[in-house]
Amino acid sequence: MKKILITGGAGFVGSHLCERLLNEGNEVICLDNYFTGNKKNVNHLLDNRNFELVRHDVVEPYFAEVDEIYNLACPASPPHYQVNPIKTMKTSVLGAMNMLGLAKRTGAKILQASTSEVYGDPLVHPQIETYWGNVNPIGIRSCYDEGKRCAETLFMDYHKQHDIKIKIVRIFNTYGPRMNPEDGRVVSNFIVQALKGDDITIYGTGNQTRSFQYVDDLVEGMIRTMNSDDSFLGPVNIGNPGEFTMIELAEKILKLTDSKSKLVYRDLPQDDPMQRKPNIDLAYEKLNAWSPKVELESGLTKTITYFENLISKDLM
Repeated sequence: MKKILITGGAGFVGSHLCERLLNEGNEVICLDNYFTGNKKNVNHLLDNRNFELVRHDVVEPYFAEVDEIYNLACPASPPHYQVNPIKTMKTSVLGAMNMLGLAKRTGAKILQASTSEVYGDPLVHPQIETYWGNVNPIGIRSCYDEGKRCAETLFMDYHKQHDIKIKIVRIFNTYGPRMNPEDGRVVSNFIVQALKGDDITIYGTGNQTRSFQYVDDLVEGMIRTMNSDDSFLGPVNIGNPGEFTMIELAEKILKLTDSKSKLVYRDLPQDDPMQRKPNIDLAYEKLNAWSPKVELESGLTKTITYFENLISKDLM
């Protein structure tokens, strides 16, 4: 049994990671300030004697004896991280420093949940880990993009200077049950709009592309990264290389929900990337042949069922 700290553990991805690590027999401390996380996401874990839920903001130091740390704390959707950009940057940078300090003190191995947003609006396609990115440092998305880039720098420097055992994963678009219906991400937006019969909002022409990874595949990739040889630090892309336009995604969701919603078009937000697709060769090589297993249609079906239940219970 390992004692594992997960920051942002009551969030969408964090709650699935808590559940998986508990099922594997570990002791889990879930840290969250509930800015975008929700206690409801981990309510079903509260009776587990190996689970501890702590309300805490990673901007402030936290002390515990742990073997591993998964640092997921940070709002990840544009509407949420743009509400308070200074707070977003503090969460990425000070949060990373505080967790790295904890890892240094305890000797814990620590994984940073970085993001494909470090590539910005990429000039290389698909994106490979050696690409340095095309990021606007003063745009409306930069609090998140540059915050995560700075966190990667801190992780590498703590490793070089203090020999901390680190891992860095760059997460591409992820979806699944427990997504916040109001988080502004494209999958949740489209599903909720389709189920309610509202117009489906597409920004720009709808020809911009994304890759969509089901949450179980991400959790598997993160755990394999944490358990990989200590000589492999990352960064490593964890994502699904299947590439779809926004129009293709909307059409799939309309079909799966049997919705009569219409597509409406709005102006593309500033600095919104035109294409996003991971190269996952490194993950396959270093993480025991990891690759995503859940096809988009199958994952969307499970996610739609989750949102149908929310709507039927009037929990949104």
